[in-house]
Amino acid sequence: MANLKEVRIRIASVSSTQQITKAMKMVSAAKLKRATNAIIQLRPYANKLQEILKNLSASLEDGVSAYTQEREVKNVLLVVITSNRGLAGAFNTNVLKTANNLIAEKYDTYRQSGNLQIIAIGKKAQDYYEKRDYKVIGNNNDLFSELNFENVSAITEAIMQGFVEGKYDKVEVVYNQFKNAAVQLLTVEQLLPVPKAERVEEDSTSSNVDYILEPSKEEIVENLIPKNIKLQLYKAVLDSHAAEHGARMTAMDKATDNAGELLKALKLSYNQARQAAITTELSEIVSGAAALSNG
Repeated sequence: MANLKEVRIRIASVSSTQQITKAMKMVSAAKLKRATNAIIQLRPYANKLQEILKNLSASLEDGVSAYTQEREVKNVLLVVITSNRGLAGAFNTNVLKTANNLIAEKYDTYRQSGNLQIIAIGKKAQDYYEKRDYKVIGNNNDLFSELNFENVSAITEAIMQGFVEGKYDKVEVVYNQFKNAAVQLLTVEQLLPVPKAERVEEDSTSSNVDYILEPSKEEIVENLIPKNIKLQLYKAVLDSHAAEHGARMTAMDKATDNAGELLKALKLSYNQARQAAITTELSEIVSGAAALSNG
């Protein structure tokens, strides 16, 4: 009977876990809807603005904007975007692995010389790099509690100021880009200096868009580039936020299904053990009755 008791306790434990994972799946599904709407509405505007500025910057001479100046890379800043909480499958692990591979392949010498710094957006990245003695700037764990453009812009402005002052010569962002609830695309994007589009040859057959620019190309680029930099980081954070809820919803859905399969196996095991116990008791009764009759 001790075995039956253990199985009953296990069934109760798995049932409780299944209820929790089912509730977490429903919460993530509701949050995913809001996060998906936010990134879907922003993405076309952000991508088009980025495309226009790339084309304009490529046609201008260097030095028009401090944020487009390419210089010798002596100091590197990585912005690594994760979540504050786990239970989202490999969501955080994949981002950290991608960032670590990027460091190993491109910036290992900068790290060894102390010229690599990290801005972590999300508690998982913050804890990971602080425990490994990386140079982590600030603490942005509260960002997701009130995620809006103004709060992300405050981080971006600090990054932009550091770039202008020469604290960083190159800034890259590592995050999960949202594709759908089940798929996240690991993405590495250069934030600063602002990437330029490749110059198109005059005899190229590529179609060029002829923009009417007022007041001037230089002034437009100078005014829009800072806004675009803020918008690109905000888009990355929104992408990661939506991807997080999609990953958590998928993980909790699988966990709920796995709990259901485990419950079936446990109930089968319980019924078999119970049947065996009943059979044993009946055998003992029959044997006892036979012994009494023989006596």
